Amino acid sequence: MNDRNSRIAFIGGGNMASAIIGGLLQQGLAPAQVAVVEPFAEARARLQQQFGVQAQEQPDATLATASLVVWAVKPQTFKEAAGQARAHVQQALQLSVAAGIRSDSIAAWLGSERIVRAMPNTPALVGKGMTALYARGAADAADRQRVEQVIATTGEFLWVEQERQLDAVTALSGSGPAYVFYFLEAMVQAGAEMGLSQDQARQLAVATFAGASELARASSDPLQTLRERVTSKGGTTYAALMSLEGDQVKAAFVKALHAACDRATELGDEFGK
Repeated sequence: MNDRNSRIAFIGGGNMASAIIGGLLQQGLAPAQVAVVEPFAEARARLQQQFGVQAQEQPDATLATASLVVWAVKPQTFKEAAGQARAHVQQALQLSVAAGIRSDSIAAWLGSERIVRAMPNTPALVGKGMTALYARGAADAADRQRVEQVIATTGEFLWVEQERQLDAVTALSGSGPAYVFYFLEAMVQAGAEMGLSQDQARQLAVATFAGASELARASSDPLQTLRERVTSKGGTTYAALMSLEGDQVKAAFVKALHAACDRATELGDEFGK
């Protein structure tokens, strides 16, 4: 990503934009090659101080030199932002990280068919993100490779062939970090109630989640097999899992992910018009 002729514009300068910008600069892109449109003065000042990139309040003709435009805006503000920037960015490859907004809407708003949608998650902030990508037909192999180079700076990625699959991705990995933090909160609370300090309980819980995830990554065994290896009938793990099953926690959790997927679909319907 250190092509000196390459310039990238970000519409929106929040957490996800910051994660991508930070990754790109680490890979050798110069701050002068990055432009950010961010309406909030405090956020602009933070971006300029943290990364040394140009941050402006409104889109203007300088964006026309960008070969890639990253849309890091909230779903409800995408249409308005697209209307403001359309005249300046139509020739660029468009990469959207906005949840729910479908490529048909983006194409109509921008007058461009070279669109890739991405569904990242917040571990991108520490280079451990998981992003799913979907390319519209007009985005060719070179466009896909360009997007891969950008997203790879934030962690892992995978391509999906059907755009509707991004709603499931949103539910599973896009929103997923919140589920992990939710379970970590419960583990820390339980640890403190059982006599550990908050710091001890947090260290134990976070390390256990990280270690179990790495074990799952390194193993080709089914997740059920990995779980069963920790679970001796009549033992402590068995007692905990039987309690969870009695409260139908797995069923409730699966239901929750379906709710997130449904909401992602609703966002596209609601704000994609």
